[in-house]
Amino acid sequence: MKPTPKDWPRLSSAVYYEDAAKAIDWLCKAFGFQVRLKVEGEDGRIMHSELTYGEALIMPAQSGPNPNHPGFPPAAHPRGIQGANTQSLMLFVDDVNAHCEHARSNGATIIDEPKLHDYGPDYWADRSYGALDLDGHLWWFTERVRDPQK
Repeated sequence: MKPTPKDWPRLSSAVYYEDAAKAIDWLCKAFGFQVRLKVEGEDGRIMHSELTYGEALIMPAQSGPNPNHPGFPPAAHPRGIQGANTQSLMLFVDDVNAHCEHARSNGATIIDEPKLHDYGPDYWADRSYGALDLDGHLWWFTERVRDPQK
């Protein structure tokens, strides 16, 4: 397998928002992402964005039809489709309890409080919590507390 381009993970995801510019600011404030790139069109619409958290990369984008690709299906955010969830994102953090409290204090809806998920001594154990962002995307934040025995 060939290496990925410099500073790009093998997998990244576009995440669609009603107001991508507002979502970018919120994701940085509530979840700790950092803006790597934000390209705005003349009307303020986000044409492309890249947010990082360590080596993770997401691309918040505007929901609705894509004016640059009229043949593409329109993009939707969960609140725009009656709260339906089509994906969830998981991100490893250093301190899941502190991350949860920071996210909560910045408007994230915590739907699953931090708790241990232990799959037995032959597998891993994680402490995780689930949160909804401002447009209803489901996020899981996880801290590894035990690696499997080799």
